[in-house]
Formats: sequence, structure tokens, C-alpha cells
Amino acid sequence: MPHVVAALEPSLAFRFVRTRLDRRADLRDDAAAIAALWRAETARVLVLHGGRVVVASAADGATTATHDTATAARLGGDVTAPLFLGLEAGDGRFAVASASDDETLPEGFAAIDLRALAVSGALPAEDYGTLATARALMHWHDGHRFCARCGTASEMVSAGWKRLCPSCGAEHFPRTDPVVIMSVEDGERCLLGRSARFPPGMWSCLAGFMEPGETIEGAVRRETAEEAGIVVGAVAYVASEPWPFPGSLMIGARARAITTEIRRDPVELEDCRWFDRAEVRAMLEGRHPDGLFLPPPIAIAHHLVTAFARAATDR
Repeated sequence: MPHVVAALEPSLAFRFVRTRLDRRADLRDDAAAIAALWRAETARVLVLHGGRVVVASAADGATTATHDTATAARLGGDVTAPLFLGLEAGDGRFAVASASDDETLPEGFAAIDLRALAVSGALPAEDYGTLATARALMHWHDGHRFCARCGTASEMVSAGWKRLCPSCGAEHFPRTDPVVIMSVEDGERCLLGRSARFPPGMWSCLAGFMEPGETIEGAVRRETAEEAGIVVGAVAYVASEPWPFPGSLMIGARARAITTEIRRDPVELEDCRWFDRAEVRAMLEGRHPDGLFLPPPIAIAHHLVTAFARAATDR
């Protein structure tokens, strides 16, 4: 069915949510229909090389990540095995992997990291959700070329939405890894942490992968206790965001702290502490006296912390 969203849906604030795609799962096993969509002049293709997206710059300064099939081939895309993403206004949308590097790209084209593209906002807003789908799907194929049951090389089928083992018949489907990310709050304070991989000065919400047999609420409580030693009570879901680095679903929540003494796990966190609302606002506004800052608006963490910072004013 077409991509329909509620006007006030909180997730729409996040960069990788918006898309015009109608995924049309009913077409994935219709080889003739997919071939016809690919041959049509209106077919448009995303060309990706690892984490980078091949974009073209127009004379008017506009940037585009969608190309016709002939251009996709010229950019080094593997047009023999396109991934069918869905339809936009009835026209086919595909993604292909490219072996090109910066030196072999034609003039006027460049391969840019998807995260950098998202931060810049250079593309139309509705392109980012489509790119998130393409990058996550392509990454899954790269890492699942062999059957997990018997080890035989598997084959891409269903227009890229399944891999089939020709030996044992096992079917393998694209994987999405759910991650909880939470604003843990104690009245006028919010708990933030620093990973060793963060840029100097950046702080963010605590986060962690969900485990089998676990609820969202249970994962929030477990991860907060493991990373910071804080016991959490009430947990409220806020919104979610596809995060194609490489293929996660970030599930945002606000949580109420029951205890406040931090017992940081040094393996998980380089630092962890409480921030009051005034300090959080200073970080959001780029005026923290120590130069501390938060993730950019493309990340759900930015919006969770913003919600905390505004809560006192909203009450």
C-alpha cells in the first residue's frame, strides 16, 4: 500500500523516516513486472558504494542521488542485479552496488558518505528514507552471501528481498537490529554518556541493542543498569527511526530514574553524568562554556534531549 503517515507522527522529525516509496511487496516475485519497470524510461536508480552514495550536481547547484538506468551503468553500478525498492508515483525505484571510486567517476559526480549527506540536508527530504532502505538492504546482502544453515553460496531472489540456498532450500530475509535509545530523567536532570568513539565534547543518550525475548521497556531498564548502574522505573515510547549504519531501528524512549548514583561501566562508557536543563539547553544552542554538544538533528538522540529540555517550559 502507499506510504501514508499521520501529520503529527513524531517520527517524521527524523531524517531517515520520510520517503515517497510504495514498497509493493506483491511485485517482488513477479520477474516480468520488475523487468518492465527496470526497462522503463522513468526508472530511477540509487548507486551506492559501501557507505557512500553517488550523487550528481546540477548547474543550478541542486544535488540528486537518483539516476536513470544508463547513468547507473556508467557509474559502475551492477545493473545485472538491481534491488527493487518500490514505486514512486507509479515508477520503479531501484538500488545497485557500484565498484567505482572517486578517480573513476565521471565529471560532475561524487561519492559522498550517507551520514554527511544527511547532516547537510542537500537532498530532497523524501529521498533519505529511500536511501536508508537501500543502504541497509545492500549491507545485508554484502554480509549474507552464504547460507547460515549449510554454508553454500546463496542466491538473491525476490528482487533483492530474500536470499535462497540452492543446496538446502533455506530462505534468508533481510535483518533489522532493534536498538533502544533513552532519555533517562530525574526531575530536572537528564542522564547522558560518552562513548570513546565519540568526537571530543559530544555527549548523547544511552543506547543498546535489544536481546531476544526482551520488551522495549525491559531493554531500556537493562541497558541503563548495565551501562550506568541506574535503576529505571516508568518507560514511555516516543518514536522510532531507521538508522542505516548499517541496519538498525532506533526505538526512542523517555525513562524515569528510581536511583541516581552512577556506577559507570568503563568498557561501555568513557564518561557518564547528570545534566540539568539549563546545561542541556546550552548544549543544544551551541553555547556550552566547555564546548560540549549533542548529536545533530538527524539523530533521534537530539530530539529526545530536546524534548527533555523543553519539558519545563511546556508544563
